[in-house]
Amino acid sequence: MATSSNYQIKLDQFEGPFDLLLFFIERDELDIYNIPITKIIKDFLDYIHQGEKLNIELSSEFILFVSTLMRIKARLLLPRKEIDAQGNEIDPRQELIDKILEYKRFKEAAVEMAEMEAVRRFHKSEKTHQKELKFKTSLCSS
Repeated sequence: MATSSNYQIKLDQFEGPFDLLLFFIERDELDIYNIPITKIIKDFLDYIHQGEKLNIELSSEFILFVSTLMRIKARLLLPRKEIDAQGNEIDPRQELIDKILEYKRFKEAAVEMAEMEAVRRFHKSEKTHQKELKFKTSLCSS
């Protein structure tokens, strides 16, 4: 049984905020490692405002995503940089970049699996059709 933690939102065109973000990145041919967060936030808000028929739960997921982007932008603007245990500067965008790349890999894998399933169904129906022809041929020759 599905719980609210793995609730999936699927729009006519996008399956949630990462799908929409990936669309913006590909549409505008953006460097995934240097996303113009202000532009993406504007695109997200425009998308939310265009979808007047979006329900509250759907809108809240997109707004949460926009607020995450705004938090990243604020951290980028701070004069004090965060440092990890090894003394390296922490890029506030890295977590988002990692999630985008992971989402993209899963989306591509899903497409490949769907194609493999289509091929499998085609071969299965082809075999069934051959069996039916063989059976009809045996009936005719009897």
